[in-house]
Amino acid sequence: MREISDINRLLSSFGAYMLLERGFSENTRDAYADDVNKLVRYLADSSTRLRDVTLETLQGFMADMHDVGISPRSQQRINAGIKAFFRFLRMEGYIDEDPSLLLENPKLGLHLPEVLSIEEIDRLIGEIDLGSAEGQRNRAIIETLYGCGLRVSELVNLEINRVYADEEYIVVTGKGDKQRIVPISQVALDEIREYLPQRAMLKIKPGEENILFLNRRGSRLTRQMVFIMLNRLAEAAGITKRISPHTLRHSFATHLLEGGANLRAIQQMLGHEYISTTEIYLHLDRSMLREEILMHHPRNTRHQL
Repeated sequence: MREISDINRLLSSFGAYMLLERGFSENTRDAYADDVNKLVRYLADSSTRLRDVTLETLQGFMADMHDVGISPRSQQRINAGIKAFFRFLRMEGYIDEDPSLLLENPKLGLHLPEVLSIEEIDRLIGEIDLGSAEGQRNRAIIETLYGCGLRVSELVNLEINRVYADEEYIVVTGKGDKQRIVPISQVALDEIREYLPQRAMLKIKPGEENILFLNRRGSRLTRQMVFIMLNRLAEAAGITKRISPHTLRHSFATHLLEGGANLRAIQQMLGHEYISTTEIYLHLDRSMLREEILMHHPRNTRHQL
């Protein structure tokens, strides 16, 4: 309760600071207040105190903003609002060091998230300790994220009765509460089956009985929990790329495209409303494109006869 009281008081003081000392417009003040509230909700989900926020915490928050589909330009504004808030906290003496100082600003323009190779994904999975309480669950999570191309929000809210193992598909709820059918591999289904007996041993929180992936307290996972788990595995596997749950979604689409899948089919599996959104995955290596043209274009094939 003390933490909530402190935050409410700080938010009120931050509003006065933006008006009286920085002279921000009403629109900017409203936007920054909304951005800080997003952060506060994010911290509450992971039981992180405001005083304990680190650069890694803020990077996880910004990755979360990216994963839920917030545009790069809006991410830049959120970044600015968070930085202004922590400058204020430092000035007020609420914190000793500003964790936002090294927080990078999202770049505008076409942003292609990192792609993991199949070998890197295997290394990631290979670092999971199946002897740990969460080992089998984490294995099932990675196979489901990568094998189905899910958003992290779709993963943490995936319901058991939406997994149709015999038919090999799942039903997920995406943006705008739109549902879609996504094929699921036997590999992912096998990992989920191995996880279910461990899940059955948990004391499940009321209301979470139908949620597939749970933490040790019997509650659904937060996005940050999945982000932290992936980054720890990546570090253990010696993967230096900056990854998030979205990296597995991006890798899923890229590997499908490189394997010859139709762009429209990928669009449906990802739940993109517009094909233009899916076209971000058309970033194949130029040498591969050149090879395809040389192999299949009628001018070239005729010349090879």
